[in-house]
Amino acid sequence: MEIRFNKTLEILYELKVGDAMKQEVITIGPGDTMAMLNDTMSKHRLSGVPVVEGGKLVGLISISDIISWLIKGGGDALIQDWMVKDPQCLYTDQPLIHAIKRFDQLGYGRFPVLDRESGQLSGIITKGDIILGTLHKMEHDYSEEEIRQYRASHFFEDINADHIDLSLSFNIAGLDFDRAGIASTTMKKNLKRLGLQPDVIRRASIASYEAEMNQVIYGGGGTMRFNINDEKIIILAEDRGPGIADIDLAMQEGYTTAEPWVRELGFGAGMGLPNIKKCADKFEITSTPGVGTTLRIEILITGAGNETTRDT
Repeated sequence: MEIRFNKTLEILYELKVGDAMKQEVITIGPGDTMAMLNDTMSKHRLSGVPVVEGGKLVGLISISDIISWLIKGGGDALIQDWMVKDPQCLYTDQPLIHAIKRFDQLGYGRFPVLDRESGQLSGIITKGDIILGTLHKMEHDYSEEEIRQYRASHFFEDINADHIDLSLSFNIAGLDFDRAGIASTTMKKNLKRLGLQPDVIRRASIASYEAEMNQVIYGGGGTMRFNINDEKIIILAEDRGPGIADIDLAMQEGYTTAEPWVRELGFGAGMGLPNIKKCADKFEITSTPGVGTTLRIEILITGAGNETTRDT
């Protein structure tokens, strides 16, 4: 069955949490009273409030905590006695797709958003914020695409040669989450300049991003090479990591060997290789334990194949 990756999914990979979050956040201190919290939440029609002390997030308190407090008689009580300490958070630099996964995994209504470098509260994000951020990005991209389309749409046709080949190469650093995704984002911008079909660009950018993140998380870094001609896009991802002992197991959705701290950052959900396979018209994976892994991904500009081969 052919799987089409639509514009919404593309945007969820491209946007960061910081792009969609609310920056103006009403907060409360751990030494404030529950009665004050009740008044604040009623006045602003809030269902949850971050608890902040000295600019740092120390907890999260929601309407369910107020209900529990009222059931037990209300009275004098401090926020710090009822708040959830060390709450689950997101970071401004995480792709929005990871926020979606965390909402799905934990069933929360909101996440505080921190700046990774300073650790300070930067905003808060809800499912509604993700929807609005996605819609705004779609509107912006549509306007840009209309302006660019005529100029770029016949790039390959306007070049006289027996064979046209455009090659791009990027070095990927292992565990460098600050720069993770830059190669894929740059490649996507170049594909847009070439005027390729949106569905081709979406599948190529998602497959590229997943391959790049695998290099960052598991592969100890590596190289990403993109070869683009008038027939197809070839993505070659080579890493210097520990290799994959059981490729069939690694191809199963949800299987992951990511360290717990990596999963806490919202990465390593075990969907990388399955997503690449779904996006690709042809996918080859070669891995040698102790040596590294090579992925070869083909995205046809016209037509589709969707083959997967593997070797160990």
